[in-house]
Amino acid sequence: MKILFLVYHGFSDHSGISKKIHYQVKGLKENGYDVRLCYYGFAENGHRCRFVDDEIIKDYGKGKWAGIRQRLDYDCIYNYCIREGIEFVYARSFMNANPWLISFFKKTHKAGIHAVTEIPTYPYDKEFNHNMNWDMLMGLWIDKRFRRNLYRYMDAMVTFSDAKEIFGQKTINISNGVDFDSIPLHHCQQPIANGQLHLIGVAEVHPWHAFDRVIAGIGEYYSQQRKANSQQHKVYFHVVGGVHPNHMRVYFEPLIEKYQIRDKIIFHGTMFGKELDDVFNQCQFAIGSLGRHRSGITVIKTLKNREYATRGIPFIYSEQDSDFDHQQYVLKAPADETPIDIQKIIDFVNSRSWNPEEIRKTVEPLQWKYQMKKVVDAVFTPQ
Repeated sequence: MKILFLVYHGFSDHSGISKKIHYQVKGLKENGYDVRLCYYGFAENGHRCRFVDDEIIKDYGKGKWAGIRQRLDYDCIYNYCIREGIEFVYARSFMNANPWLISFFKKTHKAGIHAVTEIPTYPYDKEFNHNMNWDMLMGLWIDKRFRRNLYRYMDAMVTFSDAKEIFGQKTINISNGVDFDSIPLHHCQQPIANGQLHLIGVAEVHPWHAFDRVIAGIGEYYSQQRKANSQQHKVYFHVVGGVHPNHMRVYFEPLIEKYQIRDKIIFHGTMFGKELDDVFNQCQFAIGSLGRHRSGITVIKTLKNREYATRGIPFIYSEQDSDFDHQQYVLKAPADETPIDIQKIIDFVNSRSWNPEEIRKTVEPLQWKYQMKKVVDAVFTPQ
């Protein structure tokens, strides 16, 4: 089967989303499918282009009008699908429903080409409350206006939630997947050594990660120790990933100043490869999302939870995730604004010796090759 994996943007070596897409493509190929990756980016001469793998299928040129044309022109993708005999289009939503995209999928539908769209997070409208610039608000308004009409031309919507219907279309429910080849096992002395607990949170930080709850929890932990005139453990929080200056100013700095814990919160910035592995191996416990309720999301299967489990490190989160809610290596936090109870994490980490290989084994069914196979089977062998 020939599959076109359609992405409406380009890629970055440092982006978790970019890596995820490439792992999804790899997962499809591991099932024996002929998969081509279609994306938008820049050629070496600076021209805006539409690519399929390394082939340019449309050169839009340079400048403002080139940028506009790439948002309106999908004929090159349709012509490629017809010419190459594409049987299935797997698209990843960019919250970009519009009349031109509707026209593209209407034509592919008429040509007998199956299609699904993956919604990375659902519902997503409230996420825009934290990014109130004009372009994003206008983009969301256009998406709301046209998305139900767009998705009627899909076979289904792919979602990492438990939703049975999205924007009037039936869903295929899968989990975010993992690629075992790209994530090494965790190596850290357990339980807490030398009286030091090191926590790690990896994300391009947004309000729904709620890392401020961890900072507040560490602050409260040290405040209680000072009041009791005792010090049992030193606790450090390693934040790996980009933090917007406004987020730092609004969410992090006031808490760090209030509790005087600047030396306990370490901001590493974006890291990957051995550099990231070294920080992980310094830490005994990981921090997942603690504020999905801020975006109106209750149920979600985040990629980060799966990556932590693949490494084999215990972790905490606050949403509902049926793949992990029952696991012994998971500590659930309440979905509210309370500071995280650091003593509870200390007791949890010290409660047993955590075996990374045993933790990793629990997520074998979540590898991308199995998750992507579920999508293809649901479309081509429906129940």
